[in-house]
Amino acid sequence: MQSKVLLFLLIFTACISAQEVQYDTIPKYSYATVSELWQQMEDIFNDPNFSNANWGVVIQSLVTGEYLYKRNENKLFMPASNTKLFTTSAGLLLLGNNYRFKTEIYMKGIIDGSILKGDLIVKGFGDPAISGRFYNENITQIFELWADSLLERGIDEISGNIIGDDNAFDDKGLGNGWSWDYESDWYAAPSGALSLNDNCVDIIINPTKPGLKANITSVPASKYIIINNNVITVHKDSAADINLHRERGTNIITVYGRIKEGSETIKRFSTINNPTQYYVVVLSEILNKKGIRVKGFPIDVDDLSEPLFYDGMNLLFTHYSPGLKEIVKVINKNSQNFFAEQLIKTIGYEKEGYGSASNGITAAKKLFSDMGINPDGLQIVDGSGLSRLNLVSPNHIVSLLGYMYKDEQFLHFYNSLPIAGVDGSLAKRMRKARTQNNVRAKTGFIGAARCLSGYVFTGDKEPVAFSILANNFTVPVVLADLIQDLVCLRLANFKRK
Repeated sequence: MQSKVLLFLLIFTACISAQEVQYDTIPKYSYATVSELWQQMEDIFNDPNFSNANWGVVIQSLVTGEYLYKRNENKLFMPASNTKLFTTSAGLLLLGNNYRFKTEIYMKGIIDGSILKGDLIVKGFGDPAISGRFYNENITQIFELWADSLLERGIDEISGNIIGDDNAFDDKGLGNGWSWDYESDWYAAPSGALSLNDNCVDIIINPTKPGLKANITSVPASKYIIINNNVITVHKDSAADINLHRERGTNIITVYGRIKEGSETIKRFSTINNPTQYYVVVLSEILNKKGIRVKGFPIDVDDLSEPLFYDGMNLLFTHYSPGLKEIVKVINKNSQNFFAEQLIKTIGYEKEGYGSASNGITAAKKLFSDMGINPDGLQIVDGSGLSRLNLVSPNHIVSLLGYMYKDEQFLHFYNSLPIAGVDGSLAKRMRKARTQNNVRAKTGFIGAARCLSGYVFTGDKEPVAFSILANNFTVPVVLADLIQDLVCLRLANFKRK
């Protein structure tokens, strides 16, 4: 039986890697009873490479409710980024697909001629999209537009400070249970009610001449960060690699390694410390660059000697993000942790009155009973799945998928998922087979956990929900991918006898 599984894997690997394979060479559909399919799944998941690991699997027809396969269906697993399925479904159900994050710009003082005699205050509510992602890769475009709005009002000087109010959210930027050594990495960017460029800075590295330091710049170009350049240019035939580290509690970023002479630009990303201060520093720099002189200082609201009161202030304008249906695409297709953390805290703010992950999870859990999930039977501690403290079962996930399939928000949820062989985190998986442009599923990966959950249509055009969770394996993660992809291929080719 083991040799049969290994043969399946070898054939499947060859098929997905061979560029000359065309759709007309795809094997005929495989007719089987459910019991025969079940046994085939048993053979696949008994792969000896995973004899010391755990598989949790549920495959269920969304037409009949029949289970096509189950394995450890009620056991708890680390779901990794499959946690985002809970976050995005809760966001769509509780906030609606047209929900937009807002940012309010106030003035405290009066306008005297062309001078704002007082402070400019930016009040944030968790917008994750103030970056180049939706704005032609121009990270500071929104800030530039705000500057233009002030100039149109005749304001070319601000005598006071630029104050960032982030009090809609808590100040716990990192998730519960996140590993300390993630802190410099873009995928562990801190959340905040005011956030710019995913709370990261882009580090741009270009080679010079062998033996000399590389040329390093940052985007946005800001005095808020300090870069220690320890990157050396080496000859074209030399080994090269570049890494970075941000000193904890600071914005001192050390970039180190080697870059080959004549190589193309290399881009790396570093998180920043104190998102609100970063936000107002860059905003102040943009205002000055656009011709609005700021005489005061960029200040985090937490550093004020007195609390802010908005009575009597003038709301100058409000900025709105793209709709949530676009935000959830970023979260699920790209597995974007920062956006997921912003969303779970926004759910907490809107439904519980304060933006914290625990409040967002509390609000989300109120939905779970409707989904057929006992909220006391699982553990979710963040919005992204980066924490190893999250624990859910395959049954929980398939219950969620089945509920969303019947809900009016399904199309937006379904469209947010990566498409096999087409885009997102599945762009290079399950290509040139019936799985391509068929499987829609969320991937998940942290150390010793590899997960895949979503939807597939069988050869009978029968919609199926599945969750395949692997935990505690020691073999290369690609082997877990191959097992998951093989299961999806078998389902895509499955026709009932």
